[in-house]
Amino acid sequence: MKPDSSNLVKIEKPVYGGACLAHVEGKAIFVPMTLPGEQARIRITGSKSAYATAEAVEITASSPLRVAPVCRHFGACGGCHYQLAGYDTQLDFKRAILRETFERSGVALPSEIDVLAAEPWGYRNRIRLAFDAAGNPGYRGRRSHAVIPIAQCPIAAPLLVRTALAFASVARQVAPALKPTEIALFTDASESSLLLTVFVSSAKWVRFDELMHSLSQQIPALSGAELVLEGPAGQPPRTVAQWGAKSLVYRAAGFDYRVDHGAFFQVNRWLVDSLVERVIAGQCGKVAWDLYAGVGLFARQLTKCFDRVVAVESAPASTQALAANLKGTRGIPVRSATLDFLQRPQGDTRPDLVVVDPPRTGLGAETCALLAKIAAPVLVYVSCDPVTLARDLKVLTGSGYEIDSAAVADLFPQTFHLESVVHLRHS
Repeated sequence: MKPDSSNLVKIEKPVYGGACLAHVEGKAIFVPMTLPGEQARIRITGSKSAYATAEAVEITASSPLRVAPVCRHFGACGGCHYQLAGYDTQLDFKRAILRETFERSGVALPSEIDVLAAEPWGYRNRIRLAFDAAGNPGYRGRRSHAVIPIAQCPIAAPLLVRTALAFASVARQVAPALKPTEIALFTDASESSLLLTVFVSSAKWVRFDELMHSLSQQIPALSGAELVLEGPAGQPPRTVAQWGAKSLVYRAAGFDYRVDHGAFFQVNRWLVDSLVERVIAGQCGKVAWDLYAGVGLFARQLTKCFDRVVAVESAPASTQALAANLKGTRGIPVRSATLDFLQRPQGDTRPDLVVVDPPRTGLGAETCALLAKIAAPVLVYVSCDPVTLARDLKVLTGSGYEIDSAAVADLFPQTFHLESVVHLRHS
């Protein structure tokens, strides 16, 4: 199958990654920007032994599920994948993808997969934008790494886009030599406080205080900013200038959390409380472990109903905030990688509950084996990747755990990203 060849195909079903599946001469073809049931003329853009990728040149028979995208940049921008479908359809896609991913891995799911969902627009509390040669902020393109300048982003909190555009304008006037490569913005749920990180590849001297003061005149919510120099490959970035506060206070699920520059926090400002409620689910006991704890979103909640909560986190951007958020509670912050923590002797006290919220790579075989050996009565797995989740659950369910419940927690509407929460009980 040669690139650029043209074929008429029937679109079959959504697959993880944002595309839909079709077949040509028995070979799987992944076609973005299409919907199940549609007929499309496609152009092959790449071919491997097991599958090919394609672009839809023409939709010759459209699905009744298709809707007009809300964002003017949809299609060119690589940030969203599902704006061509209504929100209920998107949720059906994600539930079906989760079930099929589990079935392929041989993991039995409950008959019902619950869904946690909220307002599908304006939800993001964090965005990261790049800059084009003219200094305009934007996202990477869907078909390339080129920067697509944006005038709007309907999935982001309005303050974030407003700040990015204002920063670009002020930087041209106050610090034309700055030449930022990227900018990261994080706001609290109410858009009353904002942290900004500016990334540069050169350490040219700039009046960063003056730049941020000028920006704060237009964006009063700006609480703090940092200038980060990105070093050569293999070298960690380093902060070379700071302005204002180093953290903000984020109100979620009844508590005020300190969140520092660059620290992990759940991205959907409308769904954080529901996610916490789903994860905790009325659990109580003597000891709970929160692994990959971040700034302690779950650990702080667990201190209400457990005698001791051990919160394990290794990322430098999160550990100080984690300690601050657990101060004066029954929580114990531990600065460690999860695998290192599990490999150390933990005494005779077995936790009643373990919560894991790993990165996209999942837990991995060794961590799963150690958790199976510890055999906490209840294990809650918060996942941002269904493939690594299914891989890990295959190990855990083969080592004495059974799945009690599973839910799609749609933290990323309009995109293919699939967050889920699985409760397991040790038999």
